[in-house]
Amino acid sequence: MKKKNWYTSHVTLWIFIGLALGVITGLLMPGRFEWALPGIDLVSAIYMNALRMMIFPLVFCSIVMGIQGIGSISKTGKVGGQSLLYFVGTTLFASLLGLFLPKALGLGKGVEIEMMDQTVEAMQFTSLLDTVKNLIPSNPIASFVNGDMLQVLVFAIIVGVTCLALKEKAEPFVNVVKSVNEISIKIISFVMYVTPIGVFCSIAGVVFANGIDTVIALGSVLLALYVTFFLYVLIVYGGIVKVIGKCSLRDFFKKVMPAALNAFGTCSSSATLPISKKCADDLDVPNEISSMALPLGATVNMDAVSILMSFMIVFFANACGVEVSFGMLATVLLSNTLLSIGCPGVPGGAIACFAALSSIAGLPAGIMGVYISVNTLCDMGATCCNVLGDIACAVGMKRTCKLEKKK
Repeated sequence: MKKKNWYTSHVTLWIFIGLALGVITGLLMPGRFEWALPGIDLVSAIYMNALRMMIFPLVFCSIVMGIQGIGSISKTGKVGGQSLLYFVGTTLFASLLGLFLPKALGLGKGVEIEMMDQTVEAMQFTSLLDTVKNLIPSNPIASFVNGDMLQVLVFAIIVGVTCLALKEKAEPFVNVVKSVNEISIKIISFVMYVTPIGVFCSIAGVVFANGIDTVIALGSVLLALYVTFFLYVLIVYGGIVKVIGKCSLRDFFKKVMPAALNAFGTCSSSATLPISKKCADDLDVPNEISSMALPLGATVNMDAVSILMSFMIVFFANACGVEVSFGMLATVLLSNTLLSIGCPGVPGGAIACFAALSSIAGLPAGIMGVYISVNTLCDMGATCCNVLGDIACAVGMKRTCKLEKKK
């Protein structure tokens, strides 16, 4: 058995060190080390591109191979159906929690907000219907090029199920997909070596762009938001892992730290997908489950984004003196659940969703500038929470799906 070196076995520690040093560097950069910003941005961009480079090949191949591993069309529907039910259910609960807590705490009351002139095109509420209509790609190649994750998912499922139906006639294609999948995993393992550097550069740029003044000005709402994220992860996801998955919480959180820290530093659940897959493998989640649940989660599991948007709607309503009735809260809850499912798993993906919700709630357009100024700081915690939810779902389904691992 090949012995791991010290760096590989302590990669989580190195990622955390990179994260901490990135925050310190971002705070010290203004007026002192601004000359280093182009280099930091360059390394951050290269790291993100290296991750994104393998997202779609890995997603497509892992889903096709996962379906082959399941070996049954009915079982494939079972895995996909359970995943979707889990994500929609937790997102609805997250929306309710995000509306209740800030309302109960009275966050935003007595706060004076200086409006900022910032215009953002709101995500249309009909976008969910448009998404459903366009689930089946008319041009699969364009779906890969344009980065349409939902269409890639559907195309991969169609190809995987068709290969099951064709059996031995599809074996040459399945072997090619298997090889590409192995290549993708190998490349991701190399990228993991430089993850601490990538996270360092990503977080340093984020802190530099926002500044310490912004953090202090909205410190109370950010603190309350992060406490909510923490409790949600601990109680909801922890409960799923412990009660349903019968997995040790200590073991779970220890093994998912690389994905959690990478998500926190990059603000992208899609870019973290390859690392999430490796963490699920470390937790002994069958590939048949993780290959479907994780890509689906990176696309539709937006629990934390749902909490974030509900949280901010109530906060800004209180701060602006806008009365939000229970009927309006119910409308925001439903809209929030639907919009968050369609929210892209990339940095800044929640901005368009919030623009739509703020319009529905009757908030002044000027709050968008304020929201944008703290969006990245909020998005970091939200993305981390979402990624943990994706892996928690996979761990829970390890028992509920009752799929036997092939020997």
